[in-house]
Amino acid sequence: MDMNNKPFALWKQALLLIKENVTEQQFKTWFKPIVFESFTEETKTLLLQVPSPFVYEYLEENYIDLLSKVLTRVYGDGIRLTYRVVTDKTHHLAQDLQADPVENYPSAKPTNRANQSPTVLDAVNKQELDSQLDPHKSFASFIEGDSNKLPRSIGMSIAEHPNTTQFNPMFIYGPSGCGKTHLVNAIGLRMKQLYPQKRVLYISARLFQVQYTNSVLQNSTNDFINFYQTIDVLIVDDIQEWMTSPRTQDTFFHIFNHLFRNGKRIILASDRPPVDLKGMNERLLTRFSCGLIAELEKPNVQLCIDILKSKIHRDGLQIPEDVVLYIAQTANGSVRDLQGVVNSLLAYSVVYNSNIDMRLAERVIKRAVNIDDKPLTIDDIVETVCNHFNVSTAAISSKSRKREFVVARQVSMYLAQKYTKMPTSRIGKLVGGRDHSTVIHSCSQVEARLQVDSAFSDEISSIERSFRLKG
Repeated sequence: MDMNNKPFALWKQALLLIKENVTEQQFKTWFKPIVFESFTEETKTLLLQVPSPFVYEYLEENYIDLLSKVLTRVYGDGIRLTYRVVTDKTHHLAQDLQADPVENYPSAKPTNRANQSPTVLDAVNKQELDSQLDPHKSFASFIEGDSNKLPRSIGMSIAEHPNTTQFNPMFIYGPSGCGKTHLVNAIGLRMKQLYPQKRVLYISARLFQVQYTNSVLQNSTNDFINFYQTIDVLIVDDIQEWMTSPRTQDTFFHIFNHLFRNGKRIILASDRPPVDLKGMNERLLTRFSCGLIAELEKPNVQLCIDILKSKIHRDGLQIPEDVVLYIAQTANGSVRDLQGVVNSLLAYSVVYNSNIDMRLAERVIKRAVNIDDKPLTIDDIVETVCNHFNVSTAAISSKSRKREFVVARQVSMYLAQKYTKMPTSRIGKLVGGRDHSTVIHSCSQVEARLQVDSAFSDEISSIERSFRLKG
């Protein structure tokens, strides 16, 4: 490519204009990695290479308006932007994707009405309802595992058959980061896809409360209630927020009754089951419990690995298997943390032009994840070591000299000495009833083997990572 040609020079001008309108860090992260490929004069098509699907999606979602204005100013009207997205760096594979015309992007909605109560006009003008659903949180991106199989299956069934009275309301609960918001969004999106005429609305409990408060201040509570009574599928997230708000509860009770009696769908999400919603009106709790109560558990390590691999594939990243395992074991079973870590790894690798390896992963996780730093106990260490070597804890305490028992016992003593402040005599007593000299000998044996046996060293590292502590 002739780097002195006019189209390339114009792209350099465009970069300078972009640089003036974003921060230095934003420019380095999202625009500096873009590579000018070509410009076709006849079709006015500009082809730019971006390093991954993640970068492409981020540019389209956050900077399409800026790009459109800059390219129009530099190249003229009618510019057609196409991305060449690198999908596999190892095999040099890429995919060309055309940017959506900027006029197809909805302009930012004014925020001065975001928290206001719906009016009677909103209720009458049914075509104006924005479902407030996140298009990225679909069933396609909701990875199935043991912890979510039942809620996911039932949610899909409800989405495909919303007019049945079975499982109404659906009450989903689980700890933060387990995927509740994703699942209720996926149900809403699937319904809109199959039944576009239905009025589906997703709203957080907090925003509902703010809207209700505004309606009281504006003396328009009847309009507020009338609006919500026109909804066909109402999805309310984080309803535990209402535990200290009896008036909001009373208002929702009337809305709930109207929707329920008229066969409308109600889907609720909370961080705890109805029985633990202290301060919630009893008559409301009774209604929450009359349909289906489904628990979303924290994903186990295998599901975390599957979620990571899916996201890594979508974003076109190359992350080694040991790093994937480390992230899965360290992210505290939080899907939100998993996604945050991968996004941070990508940003770091782009900014510093470095490969994603264990060292970078440890650095990112230290900043992104609240790692459980409770001190380890001897019991924690022995249990983890026994699980790793597939022996029983009773075997550790036995007099047996079988090799697998001896190795597990010595490793337990070595890690106990490394991660606790207990004297060797106390460690020996708790690990098999041995004396302090046995502990010292065991530690020496493990340390010597670590120097010459890389496979053994990897095993010890794997055990230490499962402690969620840094060695």
